[in-house]
Amino acid sequence: MAPSPPPWNRSPDPFAELISAEAIAVRVAELGAQITTDYAPLANQADVVVIGVLKGSVIFLADLVRHIGVPIIVDFIGISSYGDATVSSGVVQITQDLSRPIEGKHVIVVEDIVDTGHTVHYLLENLATRRPASIKLASLLHKPERAERQIEIHYLGFTIPNKFVVGYGLDVSQQYRNLPFIGYVQGV
Repeated sequence: MAPSPPPWNRSPDPFAELISAEAIAVRVAELGAQITTDYAPLANQADVVVIGVLKGSVIFLADLVRHIGVPIIVDFIGISSYGDATVSSGVVQITQDLSRPIEGKHVIVVEDIVDTGHTVHYLLENLATRRPASIKLASLLHKPERAERQIEIHYLGFTIPNKFVVGYGLDVSQQYRNLPFIGYVQGV
């Protein structure tokens, strides 16, 4: 018998559930199937590289790639504009670069959330200078109310209201990434 999950939403925890673990699992499987359909004709032409944006996308990426039915290479890039704050600082930093070149490869950037769009715009522009064959964006979440840049999200999990969210890889001060659902921080 499998052990029961830990008791989430204990009274001192500052969040409430926004998107259930079950809804996330269904949507991630749908996104993986769509990526498979879209990239099956391209996989024989050039490598498909799935780039996870650290740290927030790690859980989403791990689940997503298990639903992609074409050969892929997984790599990571670290980028930050939040630090330990709940509002983006606007200053973007690459904290860890890719481990191999992406020139001539089909790239799918996997992001946890797109809100203002500044961070992902910077990242996509940076990666485009490396001359990939194509570049597309997959994001688990999008907050259109906060958008300051128009960003095309090719594979979108969920559109959410303007709340600071945690869980399923997203954090507040490096905590709550391990929640199996998406919660919002109350009072923020």
